[in-house]
Amino acid sequence: MTELELLGPRAYGEALGSAVLKATAEDFQVDEVLEIPLTGDGEHLWIWVEKRGLNTEEAARRIAKAAGVPLRTVSYAGLKDRQALTRQWFSVQLPGKADPDLSAAENDTLKILKTARHKRKLQRGAHSANGFTLRLTQFKGDAAAIDARLQQIVLQGIPNYFGAQRFGHDGGNVVDARGWAARKALPEQRNVRSRLLSAARSFLFNKVLAARVADGTWQRAQVGDLLAFTDSRSFFPAGEAECSDPRLAILDLHPTGPQWGEGPSPASGATFALEQAIAEGEAELRDWLINAGMSHERRILRLPIGGLSWHYPESDILQLEFVLPAGCFATVLVRELVDLVPVGQTDSPCVF
Repeated sequence: MTELELLGPRAYGEALGSAVLKATAEDFQVDEVLEIPLTGDGEHLWIWVEKRGLNTEEAARRIAKAAGVPLRTVSYAGLKDRQALTRQWFSVQLPGKADPDLSAAENDTLKILKTARHKRKLQRGAHSANGFTLRLTQFKGDAAAIDARLQQIVLQGIPNYFGAQRFGHDGGNVVDARGWAARKALPEQRNVRSRLLSAARSFLFNKVLAARVADGTWQRAQVGDLLAFTDSRSFFPAGEAECSDPRLAILDLHPTGPQWGEGPSPASGATFALEQAIAEGEAELRDWLINAGMSHERRILRLPIGGLSWHYPESDILQLEFVLPAGCFATVLVRELVDLVPVGQTDSPCVF
């Protein structure tokens, strides 16, 4: 499956150039934003970790081994990229135990920056946002046009697609999900089941968003929409008055799309009709999600880019700095700007 099939059309037109992302880990930096004041005491040791070229699960295993505890006692808020320089929190449950020596977990790929005690463990999804610093190297394009598009994105946001990494290489997770859906079965392995269900829901959401990008309604509310604030999981129906809410214009309030599961869609009007038509076109996946016990949730269609700034450290490097809510994808911003060239190539862009 192509990136266009998995994500949908760009919002602002064709790419304005090409570049390489992740030539080195330092080119893709992520800092977890966790707004939880730590108490300084309690049975949970929270650990602020910097990792390079290492995925979150492997970092958790190394921490568990160094601490001499079962892996199940190590928690983290979210998964971070392997091919990146990332800083994120972990917690280890240590009832009645002193802080362990964690130096055995450290090497060139993992560094412990600080630790603190807290009364509760770190829950999945507890982080509010992620801060990004991206360096697009071997940049070829019109810097003035890039600047103009970025200014437009500051004012209008971007489509909140799930990024291609959600779907695996060439969309393999979606292909596998369709296979299980056709058999009306679920994988026995919990991590595989979770990955494929997530990919299926994300794929259906992206199809709805793609349709609204194509018809120009992704940025504006219409009667029958369900609206949500940027940092809220709750939503409410849009009538005529709600469609004129001034918070829509300042990128605080947004129309939403479905993440399929049990129960009827609370949308109505044209929104309901579109969502149902797309669901009918992928009936096996939709029914598979429902039968798996997934609940119907909503996700904002429009993604505001917090604190977006950019500059050119060198003529062929574009550096971007911004903050995204948890669960949103930095690569979706990049695809509104340039085509990405695989590392080691300079003339074969990955066209989205």
